[in-house]
Amino acid sequence: MPRHFHAIMKGRVTGLQIRFLRPVWTLGRKKAAMKLNRSYILAAIAVIGVGAWFAISSVGYDPDIYADVDPNAQKAEAALPTVVVRNVTAQIHPIRLTNYGRTLPNRRVEVKAKTAASLISTPIREGARVNRGDIICRQDTDARQAVVDQAQAQLAKAEADLAATTVLVDKGYRSATSLNGDRAAVDAARAQLKQAQIELGNIVLRAPFAGIYEMRMAEVGDYLSPGQPCALIVELNPLKLEAELTETQVGQVAIGQDVNIRLATGEAVTGKVSFIESVANPATRTFEMEMTIPNADYALKAGVSATLDLKIGEAMASLIPSGILALNDDGTTGIRYIDASNHVRFAAIQQVDETAAGLWVLGLPERTRIIVEGQDYVSVGTEVDPKTESEAARDGASSVSASPNAELN
Repeated sequence: MPRHFHAIMKGRVTGLQIRFLRPVWTLGRKKAAMKLNRSYILAAIAVIGVGAWFAISSVGYDPDIYADVDPNAQKAEAALPTVVVRNVTAQIHPIRLTNYGRTLPNRRVEVKAKTAASLISTPIREGARVNRGDIICRQDTDARQAVVDQAQAQLAKAEADLAATTVLVDKGYRSATSLNGDRAAVDAARAQLKQAQIELGNIVLRAPFAGIYEMRMAEVGDYLSPGQPCALIVELNPLKLEAELTETQVGQVAIGQDVNIRLATGEAVTGKVSFIESVANPATRTFEMEMTIPNADYALKAGVSATLDLKIGEAMASLIPSGILALNDDGTTGIRYIDASNHVRFAAIQQVDETAAGLWVLGLPERTRIIVEGQDYVSVGTEVDPKTESEAARDGASSVSASPNAELN
């Protein structure tokens, strides 16, 4: 700052000096005002230039370019998602119960020794078929034949004594009461002979029924005591099949009902329900069910897993694709369909059968438009633009075309 201004500030400036400085002060203020006016002028020029640029650019606008676009139609189209539907009509279909089980031999018996003796013969090879009464094991006779011969001799003597006594009684040499003792002796001799014969017959072990000689349980030379097993015989005709029924299933199955059975080995056979347990297993709360399967040629094996198919009734059911099942907010399984006003609805379903064509389910109206594509992008209550499968294939429409969620598809 010039020293004149310092002098003015300190009050040491005379009147002459003040008159000299006044023109200088006035000239400084005018220069500042001129700088401020220049800024306003530059700003105004800039605004005018931008306005002129917009005006020149708008001269080439052709309103006919957008003449075919209807903004209202675009909003309406974007607001309605497109889904693909299939018309489904309910029809009478058998209700089937699918279960799983395992085949078993009808009977399984260990043939055991009835007397004590060494095993001297096993004429049947393992795996062979046997008939009832076939010899499967033979023990040593030891002294049993001698006991039989002795019993026969005793019987002959007792019968001769009885005959002699009868003659004497007829001639009056003996009283009639003397015959009682001889008759008792004959009866005792006969019983002793029968006992000896049975004991001799016990050394031969026979098949109790027709079946398969499954296992040899003793070898030649083994000493068998009464009760020790010699062989295992299994009966495979008929073959038995066991399965478990739940508390809700047991009332739907009856004894004598036909059952379609597919074995894990590939055979498809038909059996009949032969037994249903009356008391549930306390551990599993299930009821045991048995079925019999004809197996005259012994082609079916025991111990094989099986799938059971039982017809338990009929109902009006609908056939739907298996891949459209959905869950409701509360976890209920069902499918989404379209009502008459093109709003999405949800129906809880119950599966009654499964085939190669799809699932047969209960719970749908008699005539229904089910959503087969796009059900994952719409919620219950949403208004949609439905297209049938033929229309979608012809137009190439996607499940959710022209909708806010189209990018998700």
